Amino acid sequence: LGMAAPANPHLVFFPFPAQGHVTPAFHLASLLHRCHGFDVTFVHTEHNRRRLLRARGPDALAGAPGFRFVTVLDGLPPSDEDAAQDMAALLLSLPTMVPHFKRLVLSELPAASCCLVSDVDPILRAAEDIGLPCVSFCTTSASSFMAFQHLQQLVDKGLVPLKDAEQLRNGYMDKTVIDWMPGLPKAMRLRDFPSFIRTTDPHDAILALTLSLMECYSIVPSAVIFQTFEELESQAISAMSDILPPIYAVGPLPLLLRQAAAGASDDPAVVMVGSSLSKEDRACLDWLDGKRPNSVVFVSFGSIVKLTDEQLVELAWGMANSGYEFLWVIRRDQQATTAADATAVLPSGFLTETEGRGCVTSWCPQEAVLRHEAVGAFMTHCGWNSMLESIYAGVPMLCWPFAADQQTNSRMACTEWRVGVEIGEDPKREEVEAAIRQVMGGERGDELRRSAAEWKEEVGGGVEGEGRLGDTARWLLLGKSGEGSQRGACSSGDEHAMNLLRMFFFSDYYCLLCRDVNFISIKSYART
Repeated sequence: LGMAAPANPHLVFFPFPAQGHVTPAFHLASLLHRCHGFDVTFVHTEHNRRRLLRARGPDALAGAPGFRFVTVLDGLPPSDEDAAQDMAALLLSLPTMVPHFKRLVLSELPAASCCLVSDVDPILRAAEDIGLPCVSFCTTSASSFMAFQHLQQLVDKGLVPLKDAEQLRNGYMDKTVIDWMPGLPKAMRLRDFPSFIRTTDPHDAILALTLSLMECYSIVPSAVIFQTFEELESQAISAMSDILPPIYAVGPLPLLLRQAAAGASDDPAVVMVGSSLSKEDRACLDWLDGKRPNSVVFVSFGSIVKLTDEQLVELAWGMANSGYEFLWVIRRDQQATTAADATAVLPSGFLTETEGRGCVTSWCPQEAVLRHEAVGAFMTHCGWNSMLESIYAGVPMLCWPFAADQQTNSRMACTEWRVGVEIGEDPKREEVEAAIRQVMGGERGDELRRSAAEWKEEVGGGVEGEGRLGDTARWLLLGKSGEGSQRGACSSGDEHAMNLLRMFFFSDYYCLLCRDVNFISIKSYART
């Protein structure tokens, strides 16, 4: 009797259920499936399942051979399927997903060849409880991760929580400089740290959840993956290697995914429906086709940020007064007024004033927009995916951070990478106009475009093959980053991964896929 072929290694992806986490997780899962033969189970919440079907049709969750989607309940009441769920409620509901996750793993997945990839604290801890090897895929920048990692020190020094709300308004956040944290610039102001510090409540639930997640990253996963690259964040990556399990800088995922798709356009494992939870308007690309190179300001604040009525009015008139052409994404849920027509929330007279030089849409294929030659600047909330896409495209940024890691990302873009200008956190129309003019024209604009072009070349110039992704895939099979791992003797998870290595890593198929290739600064890092 012949022996049955061993099962492929199986990855369970369980990203935090928000667009900015789902998209990079889906990219990584797709690449590991396509380029390295991993089977994948990708977990969505019920709310996101409904959003995907609404946005992308019945094939959105069809999957492909060896790649399937499953759904877990999120414990929240039904909400608007055109909008992200309330973030605070979603964070607090995460523990309710644990029983559903355990049931999935224990009853439906191949225990002998399974590994979790997640950024959800209760899910990572649940995997540890049931003996499932796990890797964390962190969807923030390495720099903002270090800022999160040091929040406990700010608490210990009495800087957080704030003494009173007046500290948010009296200049305290700007005048307080934090210059003693490894992995971060010396010029970090307190206002440049993640927004969760902006509380006066010593028992703030979101701050507590953040501190718990940082502790989890240090002790639970066997490795941590970041979507970044060493040239951009060498200081943070070096500092992280001293406090985390082996870490991997992986990317640029969108570029690798396009490359894989171009090389196998008829492969259903690659040509899969996207991960956008909102329906994309591709007509805006046709509108851009008629514009001159570097002439359009692209404005989008991601999938969660909501402008106040006053902010929207000031932004609108700032753009109008700048005189530049613009493509503006206004989600249906972005304002309190949920009008079906995105333009209905614009101030009276705005459309007349900007007739012929503006395009307003409810959602767009952002990466394709940023790669369009007509786009000369990107006004962004500084979410990490948006910033990476802008850097990959060589487009300078107008930075308007709102929450979470965005303040740190903005600071890095403006002062360290020199690809953006800071608008501020509640700008008036004059400030918006001045920032647009600064980036789109003049000496400062030329400097930003040169710097952005250099980063684009740094990132994209060496994207040939799967190098950095290959390192990650090899670790997922091997369970170790190599010499110098701080873990000491092999854990049960590492032994489990060694078994996967023996049955798959040395196969001719896998060695063919993992041969050495030139790629941009692909490295793994282990504490020594």
